[in-house]
Amino acid sequence: MSTLAAESPNPLLPPVGEIIIGLIAFAVLLYVVVKFVAPQFEQAFQARREAIEGGIERAEAMQAEAKASLEQYRAQLAEARTEAAQIRDQARAEGQQILEELRVQAQEESARIVARGEEQIAASRLQVVNELRGQIGALAVELAGRVVGESLADEARRQGTVDRFLDQLDGMSAGTPDGRGGSTVAGGTR
Repeated sequence: MSTLAAESPNPLLPPVGEIIIGLIAFAVLLYVVVKFVAPQFEQAFQARREAIEGGIERAEAMQAEAKASLEQYRAQLAEARTEAAQIRDQARAEGQQILEELRVQAQEESARIVARGEEQIAASRLQVVNELRGQIGALAVELAGRVVGESLADEARRQGTVDRFLDQLDGMSAGTPDGRGGSTVAGGTR
C-alpha cells in the first residue's frame, strides 16, 4: 500500500504545470490591474474626492457669503431703524415747534382782538359820553332857561352855561366817592 500511495498523485495538489501557468496568468493579470485598472480607479476616486471637496468648499463659501449677507442685512436694518427713529424725533420736534408757533399766533391774535375790542369799547364809550353831554346840555339849557326865566337862545350864552354845568358835573363826580363834590352849582351869567 505504501507504493500505491507514492505512485498515485495527491488529489488535493494540482499538477506543477498548472501551478506555473496559474502563477504566470496571475502575474499578468496583476500587472494589467496595477498598470491599467488601478490608475483608472485612482483617477475616479480622485475625481470623486475633488468633487466632494469642491462641493464642501463651495458650500462653506456660500455659507460664509450667506453669513456676510445676513450681517449686512442686520446692519442695514439697524441703520434703517436708527434713521426711522431720527425721522420720528425730528417730526415730533417739528410738530412741537408748529404747535408752539400756532399757540403764539393764537395769543397774538387774541391780544389783537382784545385790543381792538377795547378800542371799540373806548370809542363807543366816548361816543355815548358825547351824545349824553349833548343831550344833558340841551336839557340843562332848557331847564336853566325855565329856572332863570329867560331864553337862552343865544348860542354863546347857552354854550357857556352848558360848559359850566358839565364842568361842575365832572367836578362833582371826581370830588368825593359818594358823588357829591365840594363846590355847589352857581347861577349862570347873563
